Amino acid sequence: MYKAFETYRGLVNPWSIDHVGHMNVQFYTARFDEASWQFLGRLGLSPTFLKRSGRAAVAADQRTEYKHEVFAGTLLHITSQLVVLGTKSMKIVHRMFNSETNVEVAEMEIVGVYFDTERRLPVDLPDRVREIAETMRVTQETPIAAHVAVRTTGQFHTAPARQARASAGYVRVAPRAHRPAEESDSGGE
Repeated sequence: MYKAFETYRGLVNPWSIDHVGHMNVQFYTARFDEASWQFLGRLGLSPTFLKRSGRAAVAADQRTEYKHEVFAGTLLHITSQLVVLGTKSMKIVHRMFNSETNVEVAEMEIVGVYFDTERRLPVDLPDRVREIAETMRVTQETPIAAHVAVRTTGQFHTAPARQARASAGYVRVAPRAHRPAEESDSGGE
């Protein structure tokens, strides 16, 4: 499990409101994109570094969950957290909050691929990214809550923090008694 960092702060301007009266989805995406760049910069993958090295960070998959409407004048902030660090890719989760109420209003999961812009192929992430990511790990010395909310299939489930650390990203497990037979330790028996 990795620490979350604030990567964006802003205000919902009146011109970002749609015909329904709330912030249009394109403005969520733009803010999450800005947060992504701030987070990548923290990992050592700044736009300057990428351009100089002939590399890019490309989105392979992104999913947004809209949880609460936001309106003109709402103060927003985003936290970003590394979920999985692969050889050539990473998964990040961004959480957008109403800064006055601290209520989470949206969440985006994004899978980014480290890309060679000349050969047009994914390439291994630099070792330096791994070194920096390691400093973002939550360790036993890092105070964390005894329990964390993790997503199960279609619902939230509270599990001990050690269970959450045992899996990357959203933990997709159910209590043993509720696990489908094909996922149980007994192989369906």
